[in-house]
Amino acid sequence: MNTLHELHQDHINLNRLLELLSHELAALKRGDGADLNLLADVIRYIADYADGYHHPREDELYAFFAGRDQALDKVLGCCVDEHHGLTQHTRTLRQTLEEVLNDAVLPLTVLTEQLEQYLAEQKAHLDYEEGTLFPMLRAVAEEADWTLLASDLPSRQDPLFGAQQAAEYMSLYQALQEDLQQAS
Repeated sequence: MNTLHELHQDHINLNRLLELLSHELAALKRGDGADLNLLADVIRYIADYADGYHHPREDELYAFFAGRDQALDKVLGCCVDEHHGLTQHTRTLRQTLEEVLNDAVLPLTVLTEQLEQYLAEQKAHLDYEEGTLFPMLRAVAEEADWTLLASDLPSRQDPLFGAQQAAEYMSLYQALQEDLQQAS
C-alpha cells in the first residue's frame, strides 16, 4: 500500500467522523440534545490525528513533489495553506466546545454556525485533495517515489481506526460502530 492510499484511507475515516458531526449538528439544531461530549471527542481526535499527524505528513509529501509541475505546485500551495486554516478552525471549535461543556453561556448559534462552517471547510478540503490533488500526484509520481516516501515519511498508528483503539477514543469508536449499525 503506497502513501497516497494510506492518506486516502485517512480521508475515508475523516469523512465518517464528519458524518457523525453532521448527525450531532442536526440533533443540536432540532433541540434533540446532541451529545456534546461526542462532538468534543471527534474534534479532539481531529486535532490530534488529522491536524497533528495526517496534515503534516501530507505537507511533507507535497514538499517532496514540489517543483515537478507548475500547475501541481499551485495546488500543493493551496492545500498547505488550507491545512493551516483547518488547524486553526479546529482549535477554535475545540475551545468553543470546551466552554460549552464547562457551562459557559453562549448562544446556541455560535456553536451551530462554527460546526456548519467547519464541516463545509473540512469536506471541501477533502474533496479538493481527492478530486484534484491526488490525481495530479499520481500523474507525476513514479513507483520509486512511493518507495522512497514510504521509508522517509513519519508513520503512526491511527488511535481510532487502527488495529487497536486508544483508550481515550473508545467511546468515540463505540459511537462509530453504533452509527454504522444504524446506517445498515
